[in-house]
Amino acid sequence: MAEQRKTERAPIDMYLNKIIDEARHLARATDISTEGIWVSKILEPQTGSRTVGLEFQLPGSEEVINAAGEILRDESRREGKLDGSAIRFTHMAQRYRRMIEVYVSRVAGNA
Repeated sequence: MAEQRKTERAPIDMYLNKIIDEARHLARATDISTEGIWVSKILEPQTGSRTVGLEFQLPGSEEVINAAGEILRDESRREGKLDGSAIRFTHMAQRYRRMIEVYVSRVAGNA
């Protein structure tokens, strides 16, 4: 698959709420950018919905970020990786996007 990322990403290891059909499901993020996030599935129902809500806190922050996202692709378990989804942020307060930008810059070594 050709590289499609337009913004810098940073590794992250955090649990978050992935909201599907108004129900919260525990998930784990492994990388993030201002445009999206990779979320590994832990326990969640099979659904045809491509839109999700997300609630999470960046490492070192106590503020809860609320965002809406669109699942761009799902990947099944392979080579020891967990099932997961690439999610593009579709709605998020600008201050949350700025918090993510600062986090990515700091972790990626560009701060």
